[in-house]
Amino acid sequence: MTEHRGEQPLPRAADVSGPPDDDGTREALRRLGLEPEDFTAAEPESAPVLPVVAVVGRPNVGKSTLVNRIIGRREAVVEDVPGVTRDRVQYETSWGGREFYLLDTGGWDPRVRGLPARVAAQAERAMAEADLILLVVDARVGATDVDEQVVPVLRRAGKPVVLAANKVDDERTEGDAAGLWSLGLGEPYPVSALHGRGSGDLLDAIVAALPEPAERELAADGPRRVALLGKPNVGKSSLLNKLAGEDRVVVDSVAGTTVDPVDEIVEIAGVPWRVVDTAGIRRRVAEASGHEYYASLRTHSALEKAEVAIVLIEAHQPVTEQDLRILTMVTEAGRALVIAYNKWDLLDEERHHYLEREIERDLSFVRWAPRVNVSALTGRHMDKIAAALQTALQGWETRIPTSELNQFLTDLAAAHPHPVRGGKQPRILFATQAGVRPPTFVLFTTGFLESGYRRFVERRLREQFGFAGSPIRINVRVRDRRGRATR
Repeated sequence: MTEHRGEQPLPRAADVSGPPDDDGTREALRRLGLEPEDFTAAEPESAPVLPVVAVVGRPNVGKSTLVNRIIGRREAVVEDVPGVTRDRVQYETSWGGREFYLLDTGGWDPRVRGLPARVAAQAERAMAEADLILLVVDARVGATDVDEQVVPVLRRAGKPVVLAANKVDDERTEGDAAGLWSLGLGEPYPVSALHGRGSGDLLDAIVAALPEPAERELAADGPRRVALLGKPNVGKSSLLNKLAGEDRVVVDSVAGTTVDPVDEIVEIAGVPWRVVDTAGIRRRVAEASGHEYYASLRTHSALEKAEVAIVLIEAHQPVTEQDLRILTMVTEAGRALVIAYNKWDLLDEERHHYLEREIERDLSFVRWAPRVNVSALTGRHMDKIAAALQTALQGWETRIPTSELNQFLTDLAAAHPHPVRGGKQPRILFATQAGVRPPTFVLFTTGFLESGYRRFVERRLREQFGFAGSPIRINVRVRDRRGRATR
């Protein structure tokens, strides 16, 4: 935001009488050093439905490393132990002018039980939903019994298959790739996911086998992006599965099951939403190690890409420092917020009493956030989540006409002026809403406004105009003696 450098005094509230987009208001904003915003709504546009390539294979053959190589960045979590990837995780990429989605999956092994079996089930679901299957095999080990058992599954899927012989790091190991002809899936493409060797030939084969993209119309009000946040084992994946009506992601009682952010289109109360299930945020990122550290970083990245966050808190347990840190992280990121008290089926009367006291005492800084009491296990109040999301997004995008805002602040200052400090009393000369998502206000004043008074202004703004579910940012710019506005 640029500073106002003219010598003329700042305009008064009465100088602006029209809506925020009329010529008079735009001129007043320019005099204050503000650039008028573009209020033109985006027109619907057409875009192709991108094909999906599912990357499958047994555990620890280098699938996620190959995914990172193809997309050109370290996005998928990688560690030198099997079973790090557990859910279907989708990334958008392109090669040779063709765009497509790359679907990273967990290791497929029909012999396992428990959590690994659910991971394998997700891989099978990815095979069924993909347009092309990229089977990754460790060329140094050769075709194992598990690799041979996946061949009938691939054939039943009826999708094109490209075979990647991974870990061919030099010419001496190229002969190992030739042995994979025995799988009967066509030519094995030798590649080194670690060093990038042969990745171009592999991508050429993938692009050549992809189906032609279909066209679709993208509405201006397409699926909004929602991030599910919370500490480990709070029930984020269970909530996503319950909303979707099927097992979209792996759920286990072991904390930390979700590692990569999982992006799914889910219909809630008849409205489609793009919901991102994230890894649980630990007490401090520095306390995590290996893949958990990178998973935590990706959770932060998922929040930055989201529009609204659902923060899950265990209703039957005391509110923890982790819960407060996650809520603070959402407000600092400027995202709309819904608080979901999960596991409500485990709540008793005594705990209900203490929970209300904790909310009043510890969560007063997010009192404006819509609250839903849910149970991802029983499906309690799933229908209320969509309404809470809509409320939060509406508050997040609320804009107040400039004239109405200044009249409100004039009346507020007359009834409750800023306290006198050092013989001076700061006054608000003019205010404007500089932006939405989140609502951001700029107050031009004759002196610095104390934090307590700014909180008072924010509270009255909420009482008057709502802003439910959204943080509010208030910036103060003080006029110096020469009439210029400084930050």
